[in-house]
Amino acid sequence: MEFLISKGDHIRYLKRSLLLVLVCVIVLVCTDQDYYGLLGVSKEASSREIRQAFKKLALKLHPDKNQNDPNAHENFLKINRAYEVLKDEDLRKKYDKYGEKGLEDQQQGGRYESWHFYRYDFGIYDDDPEIITLDRGEFDAAVNSGELWFVNFYSPRCSHCHELAPTWREFAKEMDGVIRIGAVNCGDNRMLCRIKGINSYPSLYVFKTGMQPVKYYGDRSKESLKSFAMQYVTSTVTELWAGNFVNAIETSFASGIGWLITFCAERGDCLSYQTRLKLAGMLEGLVNVGWMDCGTQGELCDNLDISSSTTAYFPPGATINNKEKGGVLFLNSLDAREIYQEVMQHLPDFEIISAASLEDHLAHHRWLLFFQFGDNDKSNVQEFKKLKFLLKDEHIQVGKFDCLSSPTICNKLYVYQPCLAVFKGKGTGDYEIHHGKKILYDIVAFAKESVNSHVITLGPQNFPDKEKEPWLVDFFAPWCPPCRALLPELRKASKHLYGQLKFGTLDCTVHEGLCNMHNIRAYPTTVVFNQSDVHEYEGHHSAEQILEFIEDLRNPSVVSLTPEMFVELVQRRKREEIWMVDFYAPWCGPCQALMPEWKKMARLLSGFISVGSVDCQKYYSFCHQESVRGYPEIRLFPQKSNTAHQYYSYNGWHRDSYSLRGWALGFLPPVSVDLTPQSFTEKVLNGKDHWVIDFYAPWCGPCQNFAPEFEILARTVKGKVKAGKVDCQMYAQTCQTADVRAYPTVKFYPYQGTKKNVLGEYIDSRDAKGIADLLNEKLEAIQNKGKRKKSRNKVRI
Repeated sequence: MEFLISKGDHIRYLKRSLLLVLVCVIVLVCTDQDYYGLLGVSKEASSREIRQAFKKLALKLHPDKNQNDPNAHENFLKINRAYEVLKDEDLRKKYDKYGEKGLEDQQQGGRYESWHFYRYDFGIYDDDPEIITLDRGEFDAAVNSGELWFVNFYSPRCSHCHELAPTWREFAKEMDGVIRIGAVNCGDNRMLCRIKGINSYPSLYVFKTGMQPVKYYGDRSKESLKSFAMQYVTSTVTELWAGNFVNAIETSFASGIGWLITFCAERGDCLSYQTRLKLAGMLEGLVNVGWMDCGTQGELCDNLDISSSTTAYFPPGATINNKEKGGVLFLNSLDAREIYQEVMQHLPDFEIISAASLEDHLAHHRWLLFFQFGDNDKSNVQEFKKLKFLLKDEHIQVGKFDCLSSPTICNKLYVYQPCLAVFKGKGTGDYEIHHGKKILYDIVAFAKESVNSHVITLGPQNFPDKEKEPWLVDFFAPWCPPCRALLPELRKASKHLYGQLKFGTLDCTVHEGLCNMHNIRAYPTTVVFNQSDVHEYEGHHSAEQILEFIEDLRNPSVVSLTPEMFVELVQRRKREEIWMVDFYAPWCGPCQALMPEWKKMARLLSGFISVGSVDCQKYYSFCHQESVRGYPEIRLFPQKSNTAHQYYSYNGWHRDSYSLRGWALGFLPPVSVDLTPQSFTEKVLNGKDHWVIDFYAPWCGPCQNFAPEFEILARTVKGKVKAGKVDCQMYAQTCQTADVRAYPTVKFYPYQGTKKNVLGEYIDSRDAKGIADLLNEKLEAIQNKGKRKKSRNKVRI
């Protein structure tokens, strides 16, 4: 069938489309700054900065404090809505890209707490520099950095959490430099806390790479916390005497690690055992820590001119006989932090790589390079000297390169300001620039992830241009927090797709022209280039979602319908077929927000319901003919309809994949059987079939949510296991006999040659695929058991 459009209609259509696009652009431009402006933060604000800004405004504008202002409630709702959106990584990305139009399905910010909550309960540790507040995006990078972490998982509503807070602050100050002290607000990071199995507050855990997290169960005093944490400081303090002292100093030259030694004499104050142990933890991998009792080693202390207690740093190769020439540093402080800082200043800096040797260095080893611009570069942080030790197991060397010595090289690498980058051992062509926080744990995590992944930094010289191999390119801005959160997920995804898809990142603040050429209007924008085909990624910032997106490109779950295909596949569908169709316009913000959820829903419905989409900008007349009045318009075309045009429109509030899937599954004809007490006894208990039973109550919300999932299960195991449902409100005695104590309850009744036990086998899952996999395992075990029994019978014969 062909659809002809007159010249006049065509001009009117183009004007209408242009007007709609213009309106959409105006909306985006007008609202793009609103949420950031309302909170008084920049677009590059961190989660902590957003919380702090919101708290300041909340205390000032809260209706409890402005009871005479009739607009107080509305004004507070605005800043609350802004906070709820900007604190969420995915919602923030949608807002940055589409403005408020992209958030029409999200209703955050409609409820708020009392003024007292924001004053005393909100953002407990945001103003404590020694405590690092970790969000979902940075948690794994932090605890896997190789450093020792002690993390407090808390809830702002928990009274015990508030009671612990002053102690936790004091503890953090005392352990600063030895152990990283962290805090996770489970109110803002529910998913993270759920994944980590946190079910009570406060929950305190020690994390260290290579060991399972350890939960703290003791009393919450500072001394008890310190005693527990120090168990996991693996560094030691060595007692020295005449026999091993000389050997220790002499062998330090070969090892490259000096000694910090406390000499304890009768006169003067000696560093306590706890302080020495603390210093050992702070200097682990960089300096050996020891002590000497001058009471028993008097002759040696006299030879060293030590008459009162003191602490000295002996650098590698120090000369004992001439301490001044040997560079021995005597320290007068008893404070661990002061001693640590002074010793760190005397440790050697990183190797400086020359322009002539750069290519050779990078071609044979993995390197983390600091790019600086002259000696006045202030990016040098003493703590970064720990990088050599923390990256040793990954065989990553650490060095510096001065861009003023060779501007051409830095320009070629797109390095125009102080930064650091990982080179993966394949020369200057395979590298990635760091865009995260300039703090130790973030740099360590970046270096470890980068060398083991396949993401590279792109520029005009190596940007993919009609290459045969497909590329995923992330267009981003370093100031954009959602962009920085996406980068680790890209690295994870690249490892799964190595050899199938190349990954690169393009900094649009540096390569503005290239980003404009590709019409990049928001960050991050992630695009797959497959020769002439270009596909923009619309989804959550997770490796799993990216992998799903790539899989969907290979095996599309949604059919792009032309008018002719719609007539053939949907209107003339077979009687048992069901179709769901999304009528959309590419310029429409809610349509763009729906697209990743639509594709995910299609994958969830695969094999049960066909899913398609119609581009109403491209096929405007057809959509008008089908009475599509707004976008997106979601319609379901059921099976066995009397007329080909019968459909149901989705009017639900939520347009996420699971809500849409649940609605669609309600149109599938049931495969499961409703059972009475009589049929349950005859068919399930006395029958010769395997059965899986859903015991439910009609009034139970979780039962209603599980019902479509159970139908999916029934279809999945059809032919192997029969599926039945028992209404426990109507047949309470049957459910009581089966020991059903909660709804819904799923039980498996396998047939193994005799009458089945009424109790059945309880299944602790509400996922159709998970239950189906479990049932298949049980059926296989029953089958193998039968084979073994037959084999034994044959042997007896």
